[in-house]
Amino acid sequence: MRNFLLSLAFAATAPALALASDGHSGHDMSSHEGTAGVHAEATVNSIDGDTVNVTHGPIAEIGWPAMTMDLGLLDGAEVDGVESGDDVMMMLEKGEDGMYAIRALMPKE
Repeated sequence: MRNFLLSLAFAATAPALALASDGHSGHDMSSHEGTAGVHAEATVNSIDGDTVNVTHGPIAEIGWPAMTMDLGLLDGAEVDGVESGDDVMMMLEKGEDGMYAIRALMPKE
């Protein structure tokens, strides 16, 4: 059930992702009520414990340019079935430390 709800959340945000990639300045979606996090496409380069190295395009919502980076996994993060080399949709959330980390990774189909 949890994976189904996560799939539904990703599907519902696809139009927003298309709009976010149109080159306009982004905003921090975490400040809006009802927003679960920031979604972006990425490629998983490696997974090492609670750190995932990803390559992603620009993420306008949080002002990030395209880059390769290490991101931590939040407690309880959903990463089942994801391996190095997979193209994924990732959901980022701000952790208690104010830094973005991965809440979920879902293989793109």
